[in-house]
Amino acid sequence: MSSDYTYDEQGQFFPFFILTLTGLVTFPLTYTLLRPSKDLENTAPRIQSDFKPQHADLVNAQKRKRLRKERRIKRIITVVVGYAVMAWMIYLILITARTTTKAYDPYDILGVSRSADEKAISRHYKRLSLVYHPDKIRPDPAKNETIEDLNERFVELTKAYKALTDEEIRNNYLQYGHPDGKQSFSIGIALPKLIVMEGNGKYVLLVYGALLGVLLPYIVGKWWYGSQRYTKERVLVASAGNIFQEYKEDITDQGIISALSSGEEFKDMLKGSRSEAGLAKVEKKVMAEDISFLSDADRETLKKLDNATRRKALALLWAYLGRIDLDDASLNAEKYEAAAIALGLNEAYTAIALSFGNLRPILGAFLTSQSLIQAVPTKSSPLLQLPNFTDAIVKSVEGQDSKDHYSVQKFMSLPDAERRRRAVGPGLLTDKQYTQAIGVAQQLPALELSKVFFKVMGEKVITPSSLVQLVVKARFIPPGTTNVPTVNELDLEDIDPDDDDLDALMGRKAAKNRAVKGVDGKSVEAKLEKVQPPLAHAPFLARDHSPRWHVFLADAKQGKMAVPPFTFTTFDKPIFDEAGKPTFNVQTLKMQFQAPPQVGDFTFVMHMLCDSYLGLDSKQEITLHIEDPAKAAALEEEDDISEPDEDSIAGQMQALKTGQSPKKKARKPSDSSSEEESDTDGDAGDTSDTNTETDVED
Repeated sequence: MSSDYTYDEQGQFFPFFILTLTGLVTFPLTYTLLRPSKDLENTAPRIQSDFKPQHADLVNAQKRKRLRKERRIKRIITVVVGYAVMAWMIYLILITARTTTKAYDPYDILGVSRSADEKAISRHYKRLSLVYHPDKIRPDPAKNETIEDLNERFVELTKAYKALTDEEIRNNYLQYGHPDGKQSFSIGIALPKLIVMEGNGKYVLLVYGALLGVLLPYIVGKWWYGSQRYTKERVLVASAGNIFQEYKEDITDQGIISALSSGEEFKDMLKGSRSEAGLAKVEKKVMAEDISFLSDADRETLKKLDNATRRKALALLWAYLGRIDLDDASLNAEKYEAAAIALGLNEAYTAIALSFGNLRPILGAFLTSQSLIQAVPTKSSPLLQLPNFTDAIVKSVEGQDSKDHYSVQKFMSLPDAERRRRAVGPGLLTDKQYTQAIGVAQQLPALELSKVFFKVMGEKVITPSSLVQLVVKARFIPPGTTNVPTVNELDLEDIDPDDDDLDALMGRKAAKNRAVKGVDGKSVEAKLEKVQPPLAHAPFLARDHSPRWHVFLADAKQGKMAVPPFTFTTFDKPIFDEAGKPTFNVQTLKMQFQAPPQVGDFTFVMHMLCDSYLGLDSKQEITLHIEDPAKAAALEEEDDISEPDEDSIAGQMQALKTGQSPKKKARKPSDSSSEEESDTDGDAGDTSDTNTETDVED
């Protein structure tokens, strides 16, 4: 028996090979396209409003354009081509005639029944010989028969006859399945013979060289260059370098906008002639005398820019912040596109400002984010972020001579009749416009502080270099909300999880020892939910944005950041109920850092900033008390002495009073390894050493 390795000359197996390779690429790409997005912007609810701003069609068009980029058209095309190739290979597999080796069957060749005896077989063979013997039959031209075909047919008939009548040949057939004995077999390799045919070697080498020497290095290089081209904020490295050069410790809010205009992304947006097309018109609109939010220094900054791309980008950003109509559809579209790009660049600027740690640029970065999202100039009235509000309406509400702007909370705290008197009337808002503005204001996620304190998990006092938690207790109270319930003091406590509750210690769920009252009044274990606030109501921004709250500590005296910001995007309790009404649940925000290495009192200013809305920020002065470790040991010893033993009368009285049995103490006080436990489940804020709650500053 011999074996023969042959190439797939008829292309019978090659479609299977191509189908497999294509599927290995196409199916993973399909999964990445169909996989539900986990981005915050795709999972958050929306503020309900029927307000449509001017140029709403242009804003929506820019949103769709941005979504098309994020969907990666090349990946979609690759998947479509992949499925087309797979369908073609399946079609070839179904229609291609495949020659398969059939089992040798002499009965089928002779056309006799398997129950026929040897005499019947001999008679049938003789009749076939009279018909198919080469001396008796002639080739049929209609069937394209030849003499060789007739001879082969008669040989097959004779071989089949002998396989059933000749003893030796029959033994071969029964033992090996063929009258000739052992047969050779061939193994088909799923490659067309064309690849290895003589004379095609140079072309094969050329293809391999193109694949391995050109295409593969190009793909790897493109991936590597693409991954190194962007920062972790998804901003071009070149843009981050430009913004870094623009950074100054005394940079103003308008200076930050100017710094953002240096981003390289604007070169892709304003390619070719677009960098100068309409530039003079945009500048004329921005430089108009009635544009009051720009200072003379800002105007001079624009005039000094030599680069046409950056000059137009800066003019477009100022036109966007001032909501200036450029009287040109293409220029207005570029204005909204530039704002979305600048918001991404601002994340890079924020990272740079945080690395330097200077307070003023950091606050400016967050304020710039608010301005870009709401299309409102920095230091302008927060009322402009309400639908239909303009500078004229703001002046009517605040008063012509007012120097301080109203926050949305202050405006909504006015009686409805007073609000209407100031905002509704000829040249002001209509009743419908007023209703739209109030409807949005009542849905803004205003997070109000309830209690702020420092603590160390499991300890009564804070010692040097310990891991300190800043615990912020706050509630979402939308502006204009009435009948706000008082805070439940139990909700202001922060209970430490048990030592064996690893999920709670890692922040994956609520502590086992934290219980809430159910509908039936029974205690049930609390569940740690991830609740998102609604998407930012930003009708002028050409992208969706989920609000983020940044909490950090600053040293006001030195103007420096003391503890970097912790960012919160989700909360552990529902913000609104099913009817859309606020729940007034106390939300808990925590940030952990290392305490100073020395004993003393350290006063910080805690900033809690929302990156999406103006006027919803809070700050509060808070003092961190660092105690001597000896005092902590003394307090722990006092707790051990004062706690009654469970076997004593005092312990039983305490159990009757509190409903909990005291922990059993070790009987050998001299044993330093005894597992004595102190009651550390209480709120650190219950002691004068760590309760640093103060009044919220306006």
